[in-house]
Amino acid sequence: MPVEKSELSRFELGKYYAANLVLKGLIGGMRLLPYDRRIAAMGAIMRTLSPVVGFRKRVQRNLNLTCPELSEGEVREISRAVSDNAGRAIMEHFSPEGFTDRQRHAKVSGSGVAAFDAAVAEGRPIMMITAHFGHYLAARIALQTRSDKPIGCLYRRMANPYFNDMYVDAFHKTGKPMFEQGRRGMVEMVRSLKSGGIIAIVSDLHAHGGEELTFFGKPAVTSVLNAELAMKYKAVLIPCYAVRQPNGLDFEIVLHDPVPHTDPKTMTQFTNDDLEKIVRQHMGQWFWIHRRWKAWNGLGVRPEDMP
Repeated sequence: MPVEKSELSRFELGKYYAANLVLKGLIGGMRLLPYDRRIAAMGAIMRTLSPVVGFRKRVQRNLNLTCPELSEGEVREISRAVSDNAGRAIMEHFSPEGFTDRQRHAKVSGSGVAAFDAAVAEGRPIMMITAHFGHYLAARIALQTRSDKPIGCLYRRMANPYFNDMYVDAFHKTGKPMFEQGRRGMVEMVRSLKSGGIIAIVSDLHAHGGEELTFFGKPAVTSVLNAELAMKYKAVLIPCYAVRQPNGLDFEIVLHDPVPHTDPKTMTQFTNDDLEKIVRQHMGQWFWIHRRWKAWNGLGVRPEDMP
């Protein structure tokens, strides 16, 4: 977990400070380019760097585990697409003004649109369950415009305390409120739900303390907290995805049917299965770089079981 500056050694502070200067310089230089060119350029940079920083290897291992039927050529192509999408998403995050202007009126479609509109009209709390797919902030921007209501986001602070300020500031420019992962953020998020607010949460990460469910047919430790909150506060739980379009710059926001309220594990498995369906349609848009399948407390995929 990220820590305060006071908890870091002088060496660690120096390392983070130097990294912050490099990252700020790179992002600042890219921002001098027109919006469309900087987004494409960062995608190209990430495609080039992915083998060097180990991203390509991670993607290949995850695909070999979950989709062994894919050929080497298919895995290589997906890996390139994943890196390109990741690079574009990074630059979009740090181009909040241009990104917001472009996505404000993105197309919104899917079988869950009517449920979303009805819940907004009735003032019911809504939980948009999304993932590191396409770029989830595009959905937040478009749905804020559609509902004329703020959509709160839960985020995790970055390990680099210097760079974190820039990261969080860019988040705030796509909308408020923002809830930092932790006790205080959870209290604020629950308060928003109680008042009939809309929140967006990514749910596709390995979660210490979660339940062993499945994702792509393999054991995946997953938090059931989102489902528990939805049941407790009678929130409409809607799977939501921002699908990057062929031009690499625009998105279609796809809302699926609300998750039926049953029990936390069943509901969470439903969202895992729902995400898998859309990822299979757009394999290069999910963040296969994540260590999604790994062990925790005797659960999940063991290291020796990874290809």
